Amino acid sequence: MAGANEKKKEKNGVSNWWDGVKTEWGKIVWADRQLVTSQTSATIVISVIISLLIVLFDMVIQFGVDKLVNLTF
Repeated sequence: MAGANEKKKEKNGVSNWWDGVKTEWGKIVWADRQLVTSQTSATIVISVIISLLIVLFDMVIQFGVDKLVNLTF
């Protein structure tokens, strides 16, 4: 008998948890398509700009290291 009560109690716990999840899910305010598109575009543009800056800095540093390595006295 105790096993049946525990199983029922466990089901109620899962059921209560799921009800809470559904309630919280309904409170989510989703962004509209235009906002998501503009933020995604901005993220891509910024990522490309930062990538190009990293490549530029890498090339400058590599050039400097090459010049230092090839120095002869």
